[in-house]
Amino acid sequence: MKLAKIKKWFRSRKPKHERTYEEEKREFEMAIGKPFINVRIEMPEGFKELRTQFLDLEKDERFLEEVKNLVKKRLTYERRGMKLTS
Repeated sequence: MKLAKIKKWFRSRKPKHERTYEEEKREFEMAIGKPFINVRIEMPEGFKELRTQFLDLEKDERFLEEVKNLVKKRLTYERRGMKLTS
């Protein structure tokens, strides 16, 4: 399965000026590694004074672990056919 994705990726390599290095890198990583997502989270309104702390969350291992656990919880519910309430 992974080998087919890798072959497809190499065959599709045509000179495309609009493609960036990051786009190609992501496509390659998705083909050979574990799938991943990037999520853009904007700073909530009313927390302007905590800008530095908000930006530090990007590298905060504890925060990232909490997000991973939230994803696991969400996917577990969806696997069981349950919907999470907001």
